[in-house]
Amino acid sequence: MQLPLVVGVDGSAPALRALDWAVDEAALHGVPLRLVFASKWERYEGVAPAGSAERPAEEIFADNVVGAAAEHAHLRNADVPVSVQVLAEDTVTALLQEGRYASALILGSKGRGEFADLLLGSVSLAVSARARCPVVVVRGDKAALARSHGRILLGVGDPAKAAEAVHYAFREAEARGCALDAVRFWRCPAHEDTDHPTAADYPERYHDEQASLLLDQALDEFVEMHPTVHLRRVTAEGAAHKLLVRRSAAADLLIVGARRRHGHHGLQLGRVGHAVLHHAECPVAVVPQAQE
Repeated sequence: MQLPLVVGVDGSAPALRALDWAVDEAALHGVPLRLVFASKWERYEGVAPAGSAERPAEEIFADNVVGAAAEHAHLRNADVPVSVQVLAEDTVTALLQEGRYASALILGSKGRGEFADLLLGSVSLAVSARARCPVVVVRGDKAALARSHGRILLGVGDPAKAAEAVHYAFREAEARGCALDAVRFWRCPAHEDTDHPTAADYPERYHDEQASLLLDQALDEFVEMHPTVHLRRVTAEGAAHKLLVRRSAAADLLIVGARRRHGHHGLQLGRVGHAVLHHAECPVAVVPQAQE
């Protein structure tokens, strides 16, 4: 059974762009779409009492949202199977629950309501931090949304915990027939205490070589599994969160791993995850990685 792509819809323009992206993604991978609208309308004032023939306005609005979204998806690609679900639940909880049975969650960068003018909606941020499946936050310019760059950008972290994100990136590049840039950034400490002769005499070269070795450890297994993917390995000095945002301008999709930590509460995306979700110039896929 193929797990669907689950798309959060709310009638907003960012959600509509996310839906367009999701329809194209579902067609690419041959999977169905599931459109989800969630709202605790039963807690709103003015809801009709139990047994009333009058439907609450919020319920009618929800049905209209998913109905319009389903029609929009059908017009974009009639071959993609679409189902809809309206849930009387807060949006984050509902999407996290739906993500348990999804190949990925697709969200707009912002939504309706009081947070809509922020760089990133509170729902997108919370779901990206806590979902058990990959989450794609659809953002960026027209070129990225149209997938016209022909390139995916992968930020590679700790090789021991990067397998899920790396595998996701190779699958995406293979399905799209596009290039994959796998990048690892390094920093040269201002004061280094090491007995390694190369590090002492040529610290930049030493750190670059170490980054290359770690990149190979993370990638080599998947290179053998996906030999047709055109892979470019990149190492560079600098802050990963800043350089990934800068390089995202030439990518159709940026993929990063999300750290999961036992015994911690709240958002655990880390500095890189937060930066790219707020500032990347293309859609961002956040892929859960091994627990720490």
